[in-house]
Amino acid sequence: MSRTGKMGMNLVIGFFLVFFQLMATGAQAKEETKARELIPLTAGWQFYFAYNFENNIQKERISLPHTWNAQEVSKGVANYNRTSAVYERTLDVTQAMTGKRLFLYFEGANSVATLLVNNKYVGEHHGGYTAFCLEITAFVKTGANSIRVQVSNAQRLDVLPLHGDFNVYGGLHRPVSLLVTDRNCISPLDYGSPGVYIGQQVSPGRAQVSVLTRLSVTEGKGLSLKTTVYDEDKKIVAESVAQVGEENKDSLRQELNIPHPHLWNGKADPYLYTVKVSLWKADRVMDQVVQSLGLRYFHVDPDRGFFLNGKYLDLYGAGRHEDVSGSGSALSHADQDRDMELIRTLGATAMRLTHYPQNEYFYDLCDRNGIILWSEIPFVGPGGYTGMGYLKNADLEQHIRTMLTELIKQNFNHPSICFWGMFNELKLNYDDPQPFVKTLAALAKKEDPGRLTTLASNLGTEEFSGLTDLMGWNKYYGWYGGSFGQVGEWADQTHLALPQKPIAISEYGAGASPFKHTEELVAPSPQGRFHPEEWQTAFHERHWAELSRRPFVWGKFVWVLADFGSSIRTEGDHDAINDKGLVSYDRKIKKDAFYFYKANWNAEPMVYLAERRNLVRRKRLTTVKVFTTLSEVQLWVNQKRHPSKKPNEMNTATWENVELQPGKNSIVVKGVKEGRTWEDHCEWLLKP
Repeated sequence: MSRTGKMGMNLVIGFFLVFFQLMATGAQAKEETKARELIPLTAGWQFYFAYNFENNIQKERISLPHTWNAQEVSKGVANYNRTSAVYERTLDVTQAMTGKRLFLYFEGANSVATLLVNNKYVGEHHGGYTAFCLEITAFVKTGANSIRVQVSNAQRLDVLPLHGDFNVYGGLHRPVSLLVTDRNCISPLDYGSPGVYIGQQVSPGRAQVSVLTRLSVTEGKGLSLKTTVYDEDKKIVAESVAQVGEENKDSLRQELNIPHPHLWNGKADPYLYTVKVSLWKADRVMDQVVQSLGLRYFHVDPDRGFFLNGKYLDLYGAGRHEDVSGSGSALSHADQDRDMELIRTLGATAMRLTHYPQNEYFYDLCDRNGIILWSEIPFVGPGGYTGMGYLKNADLEQHIRTMLTELIKQNFNHPSICFWGMFNELKLNYDDPQPFVKTLAALAKKEDPGRLTTLASNLGTEEFSGLTDLMGWNKYYGWYGGSFGQVGEWADQTHLALPQKPIAISEYGAGASPFKHTEELVAPSPQGRFHPEEWQTAFHERHWAELSRRPFVWGKFVWVLADFGSSIRTEGDHDAINDKGLVSYDRKIKKDAFYFYKANWNAEPMVYLAERRNLVRRKRLTTVKVFTTLSEVQLWVNQKRHPSKKPNEMNTATWENVELQPGKNSIVVKGVKEGRTWEDHCEWLLKP
């Protein structure tokens, strides 16, 4: 054959090789998409209270997520509805599902859920803030099947939380899905986790990744497990294939090496790899789980604070409740996105997710946005109230251990989580919880040696100080007694008393209404109705001035991101609301303190006139205060220009003794950065 003929034949052969490779790749992709199916069960539910059991049951058609308490906060109900209710729907099992395994996956049912399929008991779960998965294969038939979930948020002494300054909203308040897999699958039954646990040992030049996969297979023969790591460009950076045998058919560990890893570096660069774990039989994918991977290493120094990938990172942010006006804890993705946008705008580097594991979607948002997390279980004491957060009860202790295990296993792969929280504000006037908490911290280390344990106390320096790796205190100097400046004194004294213990301030804040104002700073009563916005702002100005100078305080967490429902409160503008948020319960109003932190935590250009909502003034001479990231700002009052000001170290510019005229006064501030003018304005009315 001539050279030209050979070249032509090679081209033809090459074409067919590429063609068949593409066909095989397409077939593989097609098989992979069919490997497992997750079907959201959002619509088609009927809801009624369990005590309504006669033939004339009044059923309400609802969609998930759902809670029956959503409207009670707006009514200021102290004794909100803690009862039992029923969710029902029909589940269609198709012919295509024949021979498959079927599971119902619940992201959260508050607080105790019992599942029946075709009127047969399948199982139950205790705890409203962690996921659970139950197999229903043996309970269903082809065609229509009835699903009944009875959910109770009634208070019990064997289910967390026993107490707390927040509401326990009842219902299927997080998504529910039908999971369909092959007979051989990656197990979804390991404490509601994805069944894949990605451990990591990371240094600047190398990452050793250890992937443990839990399997649920009838036999190991002929099966293999393929684990592939992709970068953000979808290029393979590491891969491992292992045979499944009788000796490892329940779990299999694979080691992968990633040279020169691109690190997940918080907000600066939240880089995520993708890990795809596939269970194969011959050339067919039986099941597949995909997880994100952020490679990072961190530590906390008692004197120098938090370090991410070898560099100091000041951790500051707020506590966050999953509670929104009109929705309670039944948050949509849009609600979660809105809170993340608030966090990004605020400029927070970290968040404390209080006081329970939060929605899976929100953890994903934190991974993608580089927010460092403290995540905890609802092991919550009464704080400043009466009651207990712990009893030495075997059933309660086992429940707490299970919840901690679920928290860790379900969220093991999230790079944003660096700290596991053991409890919040327990006391010592009932059974002593300290021996049990010590065993909890040991359990957390057993399940996840790579993260640090912490807790939040409102007691003294010594109580609870030997139980966890780190520690935080909830302090409210200048709100519940004392004065603002004491927070610095407390930090110095605590650091001196516990020189080897890294310390944080896990909560600090003050109540505020954007509709209540004062021209004179006089300490309000926390239990009173008058919570002026100006006092909250002054509280945070002084607290941040003290805390920002102390890097040994490894975490600084404002209480709280947004106002939230708390049935035990009768204070501020509205009963049953904790009003310490930087934004309002409906997320529509950002309080002045929000903009103070934005000016200090977010370098983007901004100028904001503080005390703008104090519309009616009685004093002729006033102070104009501006929060800004600009190098210089100018003030006009009634078109009269005042001398320019440079902001202080707290990014605040003030003009003292500014004269107002009787009647309306126009206040305008301006600044320029990179050729663009930034401006804010408001109008104040001076009355005699």
